[in-house]
Amino acid sequence: MASSASSSKKTLVLPEVNFSDWGDIRYLHLGTEWVQGSMKLDAPFEIELEYVQRMMAWLLFVDGKGVGNRHAMQLGLGAATLTKFSRKTLRMRTTAIELNPQVVSACRGWFKLPADDLKLRVVIADAAEEIRKSEWHGTVDALQVDLYDHEAAAPVLDSEDFYADCRALLTEDGCMTVNLFGRSSSYERSLEKIAAAFGADAVWAFKPTREGNTVVLAQRTPSRPKREVLAERAQTIQTRWGLPAPKWLRVFKPMTLSLTT
Repeated sequence: MASSASSSKKTLVLPEVNFSDWGDIRYLHLGTEWVQGSMKLDAPFEIELEYVQRMMAWLLFVDGKGVGNRHAMQLGLGAATLTKFSRKTLRMRTTAIELNPQVVSACRGWFKLPADDLKLRVVIADAAEEIRKSEWHGTVDALQVDLYDHEAAAPVLDSEDFYADCRALLTEDGCMTVNLFGRSSSYERSLEKIAAAFGADAVWAFKPTREGNTVVLAQRTPSRPKREVLAERAQTIQTRWGLPAPKWLRVFKPMTLSLTT
């Protein structure tokens, strides 16, 4: 569920946006065969891809009763899967930042993204620049970062400064989840940058999916909930929102960051 993004003011050539249907699944593409997001045609507000489900792991760190009062932000709209789930299913205030206006139009026309309302706002902007605006600082409880170009080789925004800007968006108990996909060396470098911006004790990570997506979570305020607390919350997440959270706990752990360069 990736998206184009760039901090350059130079002439920007945005990729063509199209979609394909395979069985009961619709896929978003940015002019290549790489999948940038998906939607079940008969269940458009569910999360179909495993790694996208894991981007909701921040729910393990909050009381489920107050989720509807929180603010979710997505950097990179993709097929609007996280945006729709946050707004429609979790009933959260939801903001998505997307560089490519064609992606927004595609999501509204082909992927059931609702129109903006009092709790949903889609901002067409460069994510790197938009998140530096003071209006967003300290307001985001769940930040979900999925920023890839049409080749999906490595994250487009992936510097220590960028992750520090992401941390500044978060409330005290807020979390960032990031999709890291690409060569293993790219993953290690990304993890080091996240740890440098958030602190090594704030970082958790899933094992990679079969497709090679690794979701990393970083907390504004590090915590280590007891296993029984996580298990109880995971069961609540599955019961209330249909996400396979109990399975997450088998492949999701705090990082002991002894990274190699």
